[in-house]
Order: sequence, then C-alpha cells, then structure tokens
Amino acid sequence: MLPLGVRDAVILSSLSSLSHLVALSVYLSRYRPMQALLPHQLLANGVLYVCVSALGIYQKLQMERALRKTFEDTLNCLESRMKLESEKRQQDHLLLSVLPVYIALEMKAEIMDRLRVPREGGQRPDTPNNFHNLYIKHHRHVSILFADIVGFTRLASECSPKELVLMLNELFGKFDQIAKENECMRIKILGDCYHCVSGLPVSLPTHATSCVWMGLDMCRVVRKLRGATGVDINMRVGVHSGNVLCGVLGLQKWQYDVWSHDVTLANRMEARGVPGRVHITDATLSHLGGGFEVESLGSLRDPHLKENSVDTFLVIDPRPPEHQGDEGSVPADVEGDRVVPTSARVTRYLESWGAAKPFAHLSPHITLAINTPSMDRMRGKDVPMKNLGSQRNPDRGRSQRRLQEAVHEKISEVIEGLNSHSHWFKSEHLNPLTLYFSTKAMEKQYRSTPVPAFKLYVAAAALTFTCNFIVQLLVSHKNMALGISYAVTFFIFLLILFTCFVGDFSRCTEKAPTPLHWVSGLSTAVSTRGPIRVAVATLVMAIVLGMALLNVFFLPIPLGRASCLDQNLPSLPMNETGMVGEEEILIAVPYYMSCCLLALVSCSLFFQVNFELKMVSLVLALVVYNVVFLYTHAHLSDAYTCLLYPNSTLDGRHRPNVLKDPKVMGSFSFFIFFFTLLVLVRQNEFCCRLDFLWKWKFREERDQIETMENLNRVLLENVLPSHVAAQFVGQDRRNEDLYHQSYECVCILFASIPDFKEFYSESDVNHEGLECLRLLNEIIADFDELLSKPKYSGVEKIKTIGSTYMAASGLTVAPSPEGQQDTERCCNHIGVMVEFAVALMGKLDSINKHSFNDFQLRIGINHGPVVAGVIGAHKPQYDIWGNSVNVASRMDTTGVLGRIQVTEETAHVLQQLGHTCHNRGVITVKGKGELRTYFVSTDVSRSSATGTSLS
Repeated sequence: MLPLGVRDAVILSSLSSLSHLVALSVYLSRYRPMQALLPHQLLANGVLYVCVSALGIYQKLQMERALRKTFEDTLNCLESRMKLESEKRQQDHLLLSVLPVYIALEMKAEIMDRLRVPREGGQRPDTPNNFHNLYIKHHRHVSILFADIVGFTRLASECSPKELVLMLNELFGKFDQIAKENECMRIKILGDCYHCVSGLPVSLPTHATSCVWMGLDMCRVVRKLRGATGVDINMRVGVHSGNVLCGVLGLQKWQYDVWSHDVTLANRMEARGVPGRVHITDATLSHLGGGFEVESLGSLRDPHLKENSVDTFLVIDPRPPEHQGDEGSVPADVEGDRVVPTSARVTRYLESWGAAKPFAHLSPHITLAINTPSMDRMRGKDVPMKNLGSQRNPDRGRSQRRLQEAVHEKISEVIEGLNSHSHWFKSEHLNPLTLYFSTKAMEKQYRSTPVPAFKLYVAAAALTFTCNFIVQLLVSHKNMALGISYAVTFFIFLLILFTCFVGDFSRCTEKAPTPLHWVSGLSTAVSTRGPIRVAVATLVMAIVLGMALLNVFFLPIPLGRASCLDQNLPSLPMNETGMVGEEEILIAVPYYMSCCLLALVSCSLFFQVNFELKMVSLVLALVVYNVVFLYTHAHLSDAYTCLLYPNSTLDGRHRPNVLKDPKVMGSFSFFIFFFTLLVLVRQNEFCCRLDFLWKWKFREERDQIETMENLNRVLLENVLPSHVAAQFVGQDRRNEDLYHQSYECVCILFASIPDFKEFYSESDVNHEGLECLRLLNEIIADFDELLSKPKYSGVEKIKTIGSTYMAASGLTVAPSPEGQQDTERCCNHIGVMVEFAVALMGKLDSINKHSFNDFQLRIGINHGPVVAGVIGAHKPQYDIWGNSVNVASRMDTTGVLGRIQVTEETAHVLQQLGHTCHNRGVITVKGKGELRTYFVSTDVSRSSATGTSLS
C-alpha cells in the first residue's frame, strides 16, 4: 500500500525478509531445544515471506493496472467529451451557415430524433395528417431586394472555372458584408442574381431604409469595379416592401427562401429596373419617411405593375459621386508582350477585397488537439514525426497551443480528482457508504459485467492455499486429519482451477469427443455470469480461510506445560512412543496465526467481486480466529508463552507483559490486518466501480458523438453534394482554397409547376398562403424522396426556385486529367435524368389524386459543359454555372405543360439510348436566338415510372 514502484517494493520486501530470517536463525540457534526444528522454521518463514511478497506484487500490479485503466478510460472520456464539443460547434456552424437560428433549432431537434429512432429500435412517429414537417413562418413589414449584375454573363464566358468561382465568391462576399452592415439577410444566390431581405428574422422599423442603402452600396461597389477594370458591367436593383412567408421546403439541399406576392413583385421590380439604379415601389417609398429623393417612373415600364396600379421610383443616391481617383485607373491591357484578359484584370482587383472562403469557420485543427503528443505520451504511445512536423505550421501554432493548454488543464483536474479522497464521500453516481451506483440499472449492469481476470484471482488464492499447506506441513504435528483435509480441499481446488482455465485450452477440447465440447464453456460461464462467479469466489475464500485454521483443532495438548497453565486440560492423545514432543506442537501455534493472516489477505485478491461478500468473509474470519485463539484453544497460546518464557506463570503475578503475549499480539494482528484489508478492499472496489463508470460515460458520449457526426453529415450533405462535402470536413480538409470543378458533360434538369402560381393565394382561409406552401412542400419532399433510390444515386438536387425544381447528373463522375468524361457514361446519366423526369411526373400525378388538383410539370433538359463551385462565406452555396445551365432553364420556360423539352444535341443522345423524341421545330429562345428543340416521348415508360415512384 506504500506509494512505491514494483521494483522498489520487491527490493524492500527482499531485504526485510532476509533480515527477519537472519534474526530468527541467530535467536533460535541459542535455544537448544529449538535447534532441531530450526531448518523447518526457517523454511516455513521463507515460504511465508515469498508468498506474502508475491501477493503484494500481485496486489500492486493489479492496483496499478486498475488505476492506469481508469486513467486511460478517463482520458478517453475526456477525449470524447472534447470531440463532442467540437462536433456540436461544427454542427451549429453548419446549420447556422444555412438557416436562421429559430428554424435551425427546430430542424436540428427533428433530425436528432430521426437519427435516434433506428438506434433505439423504435418506430418513427407519424406527423399530423401524414404531412412532412413544415418549417415556414409568416413575417410582416419587411423589404425584399433583388439585384442582378448586368453584363456578367458575357464576362463569365471569358473566365476559367477558377476565375469564375473566385469572382463570384469575392463579389457576393462583398455583398454579404454590405448586407451585414445594413442589417439585411441574404436569402439566396441565383446565378448572378443576389436576393436579400431586411426585417428578418427580427422585425426592423427601418427595413425599407436598410434595403435602399443596401442597393445603393451595391451599385457603388460595381461602379468602382467597372472604373478600376474597365469591364462593362452594372448593377440593377429592385426593392419592394410587404409581407413574406419564409423558411425551408423539401427534405434535401435546404435553402432558406421567402414566398409571397410581394416577393414576386420585388423580382419584377429588378427585371424592369434601370442599370446602376435602385428601383422601388410606392410601398417602399412610404416607409422611407422622405429620407431619399426619388425620380418617378409611374407604372409604364411593366403591364403587371400598371394592372395592379403600382407606381415605381428610382432612388437618387444622396452621397456625392465617386471621383476618378477613388475608382482607380484602368489597368493596362498589356503586360510586356502579353495581352491581359479582361477576366484576369477583374479577378486581380476582386482578390484585393479578401472575401472569406466558404466554411472557413470549420477549423480542421480542433481534432488535432485531442490527440496531442502530450496525451499520447500519457498513454505510453510514440509520437509520429509527421505529427510533429504538421505542428510547425505557424498558422496553426497559436490555436494548437490554446487547445493543448485546455487539454492539460482538464487532465490536471482528472489527476487531482483521482488522487483526492473526497470522491469517497462525494460522488454523484456512487453511494458514499455502500459504493452502490445510484441507479439500479447501472448497478445491475456492473454486477453482470464479465471479469476475464477472475481466473487470476482464483490462481492467487490457490497460491495462498498451497503456501499455507507447505507451512503447516513443515511445522505442524503430522496426523491423519491434516492429510485427509488437505487431500479433499486440494481436489476441490483443482476442479475450480480446471473450471476457470479450461477455456485457455479450447484447441484441446475441440479434439475431444463431441459430448465433452461443453467443458470449454465453463470458464466463460464463470467469468461472465455474476451468480456463478460469486459462488466460486465464496467457495474459494471459505476453503482458504477454513484450512488456515482447521488443523488447530487436531493438535495434541501439551501436558508437560500444565504447571504453567492456569486451567484444566483435556486428555492428551498419545502416539505409539508415548507423549508427543511439546516443541513440535507449540512451535506450530504462531505459524497457524500467520496462516490465518495470510488467509485474510486472500479475501482482498478478488478485485471485481462484491465488496459486501469480501467484508462479510473478513468479519466472520476475524470473529472465528479470535474465538479460537483467545477462548476455545487459548491453552495452546498459553503453553507457547510458557515455552518462550520458562520462568513466567500465567497466574497473573509473573505473567509476561502484553507485548510479549503471543495470544494478545496475535489477536491484535488480526484486527490490524482486518482494518487494513478492509480499506484496501474498499479502495479496490472504488477503483473498479470508477473504471466502470468512466467506461459507461465514454459509451454514452460515444453514442452522442456518433449522433452528432451523423447529424453533421446530414446537415453538410443537405448543403453540398457528398463528394463536395468531403472537401470541407474530414481528416484532410482543404478549405484553405475555393472549391471549383469543371465538367465536360453534365445533364441539367429544370422542372417547374406553372399552375402553382395561379394556385397560390393569400387569404385568411389558407393562413396567408401557408397552406399553399404546405402542398408545395409535399410535392418537393416527394421529389426529394426519389433521390434516395439507388437508381437515381447519380442525380444531384441543386436547388428549388419558387416552384421550380433544379437537378443535375454527371457531377459525381470524376473527370479525367484532361478534363474529359467518358462518353458512354455521359450518355447513360442523360438517360437516367430523363427517367428521373418521368418519375417526377408520376409523383405529381399521385399527389394530384390525393389533393384533388391537376398540376402538371413543365420540364426542360440540356447537357453540356458546366462549372461547379461553392461560394459565399456567410451562407455557403453549391451551384453550377455555364451556358448549358442557361439553355436548360430556357428549355423549361419555353416548354409545354406535361412535356419534356430538350435541345437537339440532347435529343440525339437520347435517341441513341432508345428514347423516342419528336421534333418540335425551331423556337425563339431569349438570349440564344433560334433553336431546334424536341419533345421526349413519355407514353411508353410513364406507367412503369409511376409505379416505381409510388413504391
């Protein structure tokens, strides 16, 4: 129990044992009657010392192992706790990067419930009316802004993928900064169109003023960009004030959005606006309070505005115009002999703005601090050199040091807690008196925990039993009782040892006859079943404790010391030669006491056995031993006293003092050992229970971490495609740079429900349009459910725009080093996209039957090269750009209800795949001129696709 290492304890024990043996040999060699028994006594003492030292080493190793295990479990629990905190922080950052707080909390709770249900084996409860959850709120008195970069399409056509993504990220990052300064919330980015609202989520009295300043600042920024680079772009802004419904639709790729007639009007204000100016309605003007001068445009610019008697105005910027010096001079188009492209000049200028990268807040260094070198050294692990090298990064050094300091503080608290004795009396989970766990379930689980080391406990007890036998064989009187008792108990002990260790010889038992194969399961039953384990431990302790004392009852009575004894002695057994030798009888008395002390130690060998069983065994043994040596067989101790002190008597006058009385000192030793072992047993019990408690906490927190990791994965994959999400979260995050990727062959789908605009209305009956959006949510959610089918695993939802569903296929196909994609695979995913479009129609037909509506989809599909990327630090958004995307959108807007319209190139690919395409003819497409388009026949596959979508 001393705070010494195993090596020091062995040295100290060896020196102590040798000194005792030397002292005993010197003392007994002077006493002639004892000289004949001296070798037996020295050998018996040697056996006792070796046994006690071995048991002490065993106890020391077991305690160190238990404490080390507890400490490692504590570190694991601490590590999992820090990881859990990290996951929670990332989860909050992820969710809040997409959604406002008030909606994010609702969705987070719903997703966590959804993730817990499968693990708990329960069934997900149905939502009211079997509708999907709707996360939409109504807000009044807000201002809506739409802003479009005029001329950006032409500029984007000259950019490389990296330049395009960088340009968009810098521009919209700057707009996000302006939005924050003007208390506006960005809703979404639609190509090169920026959409934000003021007055969300908290009502703002100056919402109209904030939106107007936002528009003026955006125009000012773009003018500076035009003046600095010479590129012909401008900003067209439209603002309207009114009411909105805001929230999230669908199950995948959440994007916070707003809906209402006022939103539609604000969008029209932008489309009918003037480049470089902020176009507002009279509703917005009424909220400005005369703070701006305006130019009236009336309602002549748009028939819809005229029909609804909406007057519009252009806001005059009250600030003085920028000077040419502020705008900067136009960079030279030539550097040396090389002509600098326009896109390069714009990119260079925009890089000076220094917009934050998407997901920059998802620091990859959080997890590095969990497995710091200091923690690995505490676990005894080697620290790889590559880890040390990675920590030399000066950018990571400060955050790494702060996290390491936090880790060290928590580790210090843990070590202090383990060394402190306060936990014996103050524990949240343990009863301070009984050490039982506070909950019955945990106590039951602890008692039923397997104990693989139980066989070692029995082996240590067997060593104690064997040493007691050797000692008694050396110094005790030899009689029939000694032989028979040890023969029987040795046989029982061998059976117990065989039962405990037979599992280690499973290879041998497998070769045995089939009826004996059950034998190998005995050791497993002993180590895993609590009741069997308690029964075996009780039997072993009873044998060791009983055999340490049993043969005292069969010792002959030394009548030669009767004159010294103050009591009547029973009759003396006689041997064949006469009276038994007194020295041989009496010299065994202190050794029997030593055997009893050794037997008491055996009770502490069973570490993970119930504390009350060990305490009861110790108490019973203490009582029995004291009764035997102080009362029933006190004459043996008194005779031994007379042997040691021939001139003394036990009548009280010449009696030896207490310290020289073997009987009294033996009883005192029993009590000392009893209380010492009781403390040791309680300490062992506490360590075992503490180890179980840390493991239990670790399992609980590991389950929470698993839930959080799954939630983070769900959240991130609801923002980004899974193959893109891997670029930002994981062991090798590469979020120091912008993500961009060019594809040569991507199929783009736009599926709109034009009838929904007529269906949508705002009245008290439908809660200002909320019930209309509930139906739209069901439609989009059903569309999203199709994406979970393996058949459409290559289809990626991009976003929803009002009642228009946008998806693409071919984004998961990795381009070759030259940027080319396999032609055959390209054709295949175009065919899959058409099948997905047919399945969408089938889903909508099913919804029509249940909702008694007659909505029809208008679908446009095109394929070709695109650029994919993630832009926006405040609300990162994955999107695709390119002429192919614009043409696909036009295929939808110029299409026909209930038909799938494709371009001529796409039709040729589909015909090769076996689809029937009907030539529609040449149509005029805005921005593209005249194009020949085709309708894809859906008559053959429509019924099968409908059945698939309903399954």
